[in-house]
Amino acid sequence: MQLNFKLALIAAAVALAACGKKEEAAPVAAPAAEPAVAAAPAGGNVIKIGHVGPTSGAIAHLGKDNENGARMAIEELNAANLVINGAPAQFELLPEDDAGDPKQGVAAAQKLVDAKVAGVIGHLNSGTTIPASQLYNDAGIPQISPSATNPKYTRQGFQGAFRVVADDVHLGGTLGKYAVETLKGKNVAVIDDRTAYGQGVADEFEKGVKAAGGTIVGREFTNDKASDFNAILTTLKAKKPDVVFFGGMDAVAGPMLKQMKSLGINAKFMGGDGICSSELPKLAGDGMADEQVYCAEAGGVEGEQKAGMDAFRANFQTKYGAEVQVYAPYVYDAVKVMVNAMVAANSSDPVKYLPELKKTNFQGVTGTIAFDEKGDIKNGALTLMTYKGGVRTPIAVIR
Repeated sequence: MQLNFKLALIAAAVALAACGKKEEAAPVAAPAAEPAVAAAPAGGNVIKIGHVGPTSGAIAHLGKDNENGARMAIEELNAANLVINGAPAQFELLPEDDAGDPKQGVAAAQKLVDAKVAGVIGHLNSGTTIPASQLYNDAGIPQISPSATNPKYTRQGFQGAFRVVADDVHLGGTLGKYAVETLKGKNVAVIDDRTAYGQGVADEFEKGVKAAGGTIVGREFTNDKASDFNAILTTLKAKKPDVVFFGGMDAVAGPMLKQMKSLGINAKFMGGDGICSSELPKLAGDGMADEQVYCAEAGGVEGEQKAGMDAFRANFQTKYGAEVQVYAPYVYDAVKVMVNAMVAANSSDPVKYLPELKKTNFQGVTGTIAFDEKGDIKNGALTLMTYKGGVRTPIAVIR
């Protein structure tokens, strides 16, 4: 498509810029709260795109990472001088904070519906994405989640619900198999934080362990704001697990690792994409040994596609003075996929561009993006990771 060609040129320019700035000092990180990106010139064709993520609270580092991915895409699209419905298109990002809370997520969704956005990118968490999706569906607004992995999101029958990463069936099941077959975990303990994401990925992990012939020796739960896990960890220690899996986010996983060490639990520690961040080593401190933690990011590139991802990460680092945490590249691609559909339909009206969104075949920095009949990404990848010297280290990309 015409836009894919323009975006390819932009991506090439970004890569060259990133290469040229490798020796420069990273700039100061962008302020936590920024205004909406770009005001349209007089007479312009203003197209509002919403983004929702937790930019406050315990996982604000993940929400800001996502929002910055959206900002990068919007800025590049505005520089591309696109024409939609016969007029120069100017894209405006409307960012909202849901703090990872379902109620606040619904309130944020209602604000975007009232603002008459053309589409929404988000939310980050399954627990906020799923209830918010009902509002977007009722309003006829397409929604692309870059990171919500609970299968329920795309199984509600909503025509405008899409995601650009693999779901928990694939992620949790793959990790369960890996725990038994590769890490040789015969006795496996499972903890979840009772959120839609944490419990969902833990359930799928447990199924994967059992299918691979492993034994679940204990299943405990906490919550996504907890900081004291001594009681549940002491219970699990008595069962001598080889592997402990946690369904939840890095803000809880870090302190949990510290307490595992203090209790003398030497098991491997596993989790889904929620713990698989650049921030985890800081949150865990000295509670995290090399190659103790294994996780999976719900996405991944390999071969020739890796160059595009590397260029994106370098440019992101230069622009924001921070490493990509997890999902900024998927947010970036999700914005471009949505706009690509608008260009193909020559309209930002959801009724007109939704059919083009369903037919998406887009080459992004995260790989090829196309959707199945439910709105899930086709041939979704996972990247298995471990940590060495406090740095995330890819093990393999699995499809």
